[in-house]
Amino acid sequence: MAEKPLFERVALIGIGLIGSSLSHAIRKQRLAQHIAGHAQSQRTRDKAVELKLVDSIHADAAGAVKGADLVIICTPMSTYAAIGAAIAPHLKSGAILTDVGSVKQSVIRDLGPLLPDHVHFVPGHPVAGTEHSGPESGFAELFQGRWAILTPPPGTDEAAVEKLAELWRRVGSQVEIMEAGHHDKVLAITSHLPHLIAYCIVGTVTDLEEVTKSEVIKFSASGFRDFTRIAASDPIMWRDVFLNNREAVIEMLGRFTEDLTALQRNIRWGESDKLQELFTRTRDIRRGIIDAKQA
Repeated sequence: MAEKPLFERVALIGIGLIGSSLSHAIRKQRLAQHIAGHAQSQRTRDKAVELKLVDSIHADAAGAVKGADLVIICTPMSTYAAIGAAIAPHLKSGAILTDVGSVKQSVIRDLGPLLPDHVHFVPGHPVAGTEHSGPESGFAELFQGRWAILTPPPGTDEAAVEKLAELWRRVGSQVEIMEAGHHDKVLAITSHLPHLIAYCIVGTVTDLEEVTKSEVIKFSASGFRDFTRIAASDPIMWRDVFLNNREAVIEMLGRFTEDLTALQRNIRWGESDKLQELFTRTRDIRRGIIDAKQA
């Protein structure tokens, strides 16, 4: 006998990389009987139907969430407040509302006050992605072996948190429960700052007058290629990340700037022992990431 789906109806608000990947994964694991989708553009809605990502598609978010047991917001964080206001009156009693944004305090700030008491609010963040975007870019294996971090506000129904955690586990993720502010500090150093540095380095290189863009492309070594991959990520999403996690990012950027100044001094004065010590220590971090299967 087939196992009963975890949810009767799931609503995906936004069908980009994460939304479409969730659709593929939910279908593959048979976690919902019906997937409703919402996207602002007609092109995205048409593509979602063409790719069979949804069982129903809606031009308005309110229509998508009606009757949904689980609502997942997969849009840029700058849209959350407007989406929350639009869907709040239409959310089913007992429904779970979550999201996939990589800053959690701002999600609680923007969505929390708008939601009725009969809805379980469990912000989430799948630590997974690629530099690609759009409904065509999704694939079911995106979350395999990755972390899904849930940041429920104090007093959130534990059964709702566990049910959402079970969905993430069934699509292949490891689940961690974390306080929202701590999440934002951790991600500022592990994700947000590296992206900021990548954007900066690629911008600096392409602005050099004595280096043509064709030379940058032609002679790119592996390090710079990695930076360009990161810097190719969705510009709207990352704009929202930096604006919504500005305090933690600025704090980490300050510490990085201090370390960079020290490294500049080591190079200037030929302090080989200090350079070797740093490079040895950082190599150990890489080995740890590989051992944790996060490479």
